[in-house]
Amino acid sequence: MASRDPLFGKLVTLIGGSGFVGHHVAQALLERGARLRIASRNPEKAYSLKPLANLGQIQFLPCSVTHAASVAAVVQGADAVVNLVGAFDGDLDAVMAQGAGTVAEAARDAGAQALVHVSAIGADAASSADYARTKALGEHRVQGAFPGATIMRPSIVFGEEDGFVPMMAGLVASMPVLPVFAPEAKLQMVFVDDLADALAVALGDPAKHGGKIFEIAGPEAISMMDFNQRIAAAQGNRRHFIAMPDVVSGIFAALPFTPMGRDQWQLLKAGNVASGDYPGLKQLGIEARPLDLFLDRWMVRFRKHGRFTNSGPLTS
Repeated sequence: MASRDPLFGKLVTLIGGSGFVGHHVAQALLERGARLRIASRNPEKAYSLKPLANLGQIQFLPCSVTHAASVAAVVQGADAVVNLVGAFDGDLDAVMAQGAGTVAEAARDAGAQALVHVSAIGADAASSADYARTKALGEHRVQGAFPGATIMRPSIVFGEEDGFVPMMAGLVASMPVLPVFAPEAKLQMVFVDDLADALAVALGDPAKHGGKIFEIAGPEAISMMDFNQRIAAAQGNRRHFIAMPDVVSGIFAALPFTPMGRDQWQLLKAGNVASGDYPGLKQLGIEARPLDLFLDRWMVRFRKHGRFTNSGPLTS
C-alpha cells in the first residue's frame, strides 16, 4: 500500500493565495490532500477553487500583511504557511519587507511546522530598485523570525491565463511594429506549475528543505528579443521588432501612466536568470518545463484562423 502524502490532512495557510500563482499552488496542495486556508485582501478572487476541493477542505479569509492581527488570525492552527505576497507599486517596504516579517513572526508564534516565503531572483538589499531591495529585506526578516523557513526565489513566472506571456502575446498580436526594451536581457522564465510543485515539495519535508534558499528558474535563458520573436512565430504573425536603446527605454519608464515603471525597467535590464549559487528545481526532484512546450498551443487563440491556421508566419 502506498504511503500517504505528508501533506494529507495538514492545514496550510496561503497568504496572498488569491492571485495567479496562488491558484496554482492551491491546486497542487489540494491534489496532495492538504486542507487550505486562502487568505488575502480579496479572498473572493479565489472562489473558483471551490469545485476542486472536497467538503471542508478549503476556506477563505480576509487578511493584509500590513495588519498583524489579521495575519495572526489566519495562521492560527495552521501546520504550514506560505507567503505569496508581492507588489510592484505602493508601499513596498510595508508589504514585502515588514509584511514578510509579520507573516514569519505569526507563523512562529502559531507553532507552524513549516514556512515557505516566496521572494524573487535578483533580491538585493543594495539594489536601487525598490522591488529587489524590499524582497531582500523581507528575506532577512523571515530568516530572523523563522530560521527554518524555506525561501523560494522564482524567476519570471509564466502561465497561460495570466502573467508575462499573455500580456506580451496581446501586444504582439495587436501591433505590427513593436519596440523591444532591453532586447539582449536574458530571462529564465519558470512555468507556474513547476513553482507550485516546488512549494508543495518544500512544505512536505521541512526537515530536509527548511532553512534553505532555492532559485526556481526554467531550463533555458532566452533574450527579450528572442522571446518576442517566438511569440510572433507561434501566432503566425509577421512582426517588425525594434530594439530600443537603453536611454530611450529609461525615459519611457520614467514617464507617468506607462505600462512599465522605473523598477520594472531596472529589473528587466538586469535580466532574470539563476545565479547558480543556490539549489533549484532539480534538487527538489522537479524537471523544469520549457516555454516552447506550451507556446504553440497557447497562441492558437491569437491566430487569424485559430487552430486551422497553418504553421509559420502567415499574416501581417
